[in-house]
Amino acid sequence: MKHDAIAVVDFGGQYAHLIATKIRRLHVLAEILQPEDSLDIFRHYGGIIISGSPALSSKEEESHYDRGIFDLDIPILGFCFGHQEIAKHYGGRVAKGEREWGRADLHISSSHPLFEGLNRTEPVWMSHHDSVVKLGPDFEEIGYTIGGSERRKHRYSAIASNRLKRYGFQFHPEVDDTPHGEKMLSNFVLNICGCSPTWTMEDYLERKIEDIRKKAGEKSVFLLVSGGVDSTVAAKLLGMALAPGQFHLLHIDNGLMRKNESRSVLEMFHDLELDENLHFIDAGGFFLNALEGLVEPEEKRIAIGNTFVEVFRQEAEALGLKDHILAQGTIYPDTIETGGTKRADTIKTHHNRVPIIEEMIAKGKILEPLSELYKVEVRELGERLGIEKNALWRHPFPGPGLGIRLLCSTGSPSMNVRKGVVEKVAEIAGSFSLKSLILPIRSVGVKGDLRSYEHPVLLQGDEPLDRVVKAATVILSELSGINRCIWNLTGQTHSSAVLLSATVTSERLRLLREIDHLVMESLVKYGCYSSIWQCPTVLVPLEMDGKGRELVILRPVHSKRAMTAAPALIPIELISELDEKISRFDAVSGFCIDVTSKPPGTIEWE
Repeated sequence: MKHDAIAVVDFGGQYAHLIATKIRRLHVLAEILQPEDSLDIFRHYGGIIISGSPALSSKEEESHYDRGIFDLDIPILGFCFGHQEIAKHYGGRVAKGEREWGRADLHISSSHPLFEGLNRTEPVWMSHHDSVVKLGPDFEEIGYTIGGSERRKHRYSAIASNRLKRYGFQFHPEVDDTPHGEKMLSNFVLNICGCSPTWTMEDYLERKIEDIRKKAGEKSVFLLVSGGVDSTVAAKLLGMALAPGQFHLLHIDNGLMRKNESRSVLEMFHDLELDENLHFIDAGGFFLNALEGLVEPEEKRIAIGNTFVEVFRQEAEALGLKDHILAQGTIYPDTIETGGTKRADTIKTHHNRVPIIEEMIAKGKILEPLSELYKVEVRELGERLGIEKNALWRHPFPGPGLGIRLLCSTGSPSMNVRKGVVEKVAEIAGSFSLKSLILPIRSVGVKGDLRSYEHPVLLQGDEPLDRVVKAATVILSELSGINRCIWNLTGQTHSSAVLLSATVTSERLRLLREIDHLVMESLVKYGCYSSIWQCPTVLVPLEMDGKGRELVILRPVHSKRAMTAAPALIPIELISELDEKISRFDAVSGFCIDVTSKPPGTIEWE
């Protein structure tokens, strides 16, 4: 059956593939195209959406694409960078400045089919450096936003030319943090473009099974299974597509797992009846050797990814599997954050996207049946495949495991924050009756589709958590050099933080493993485990006021697809109980909670 379809033009934005996913949830086929694709390809689509980008429209970056796309008699809608390119092409002007991260309020100023069924004011999600500052003669402003600490009005956040069938949003309707973004997409795809909703997940499943069989051929398929949601669903899907003797599973204990994790994983695969060709290897020593002395996040991630491949190859050889394909439970956020599309910036290299894996992909030796999906779609697919709820709704756990939740350092602080920023942070924190301390360590973040590697701010004071979150939002939206805010939970005010030399060691792993176990137990005890999407526990090698050597940071978040996230508020009783238990460890110097949204802070610190 031929389906109506929407083309999504991928300029490298972090959310480009998410646009296609959200359209498919409307039961309309969406396909990713590149800006340099032939105009003849675009002519067959019912509508076109232009994605965001790490490029700056104001500086004419990515300006070489064929603008003949705008001559097509097809409705076009642009988001962020796409919005700016549409405005500029038709006589408007784009300027750098007025950057925004996170939530804003869209005020709909003109009745328009794009906003049919919506309120006059809608919460939306921003992540941009450039802004449209002037419109061409054919366009009108149909919405403006108010956001930031000063609640400034930002013009031209939604624009339209009904005659030209050209539209633009400065915000991102495709992310879950724009609550009614799917309605806006629906209005464009179903009403303005007139597409019929005939595409279904069954179409995807049938196509994927056929694709797996075609790629595997007669070769053996060896799937690395961590026991997380992605690899579990991949295992079930591959089991449906391939003959039993053709399919093998390998679980590697990399020494970076949670407490008793490997034992639980093996039991789970037995319960799922996926253990017929399940192999297990304890390779903790290999991974610790590979990580010895490494400090930089990217170096650690690449070392872990390379070691996975090395251990896999050794085990395949031991089993006599000479002509085989490595399968992975890779999902789309792993790909896009590793700069996996032509224009995307590398935010962090996922273990399943290290260079050696990329080489194997180029040679056709990698099979990734879930690489087009996000976590929420993986869980939906798992439900269709009959996987039990407790296996599908485990908290996501990164492939590099606790190795990227142990921050490392040479012990030499690298403060890249201007004095004026330090003073401004203190001023903003003070306006919320809080004190601030910029910490002498950096973590990974994402700003305007670009990687950031900047400092966290420690906020302190006896204020409610929701007020601390508001203070953090203001600091992060207004200032450069900062990409996280954490809140001191100990009740005492820290006045100094000394960075210590630290790497990944068995001693630090044991400490993190025990504290992480306490956190998971407490989340279950207080009924928070199922309501919080993920809660990493991070150790940072900081001596606070001359005490201890590890600052413990919780990172509870709400998310659906990991592309955006909001800090989760957890009960004060849970915090108090954890503070009392964690403070018993002599190595612990303090206890904090990360109150940063994504963007600008990634969910994991590394």
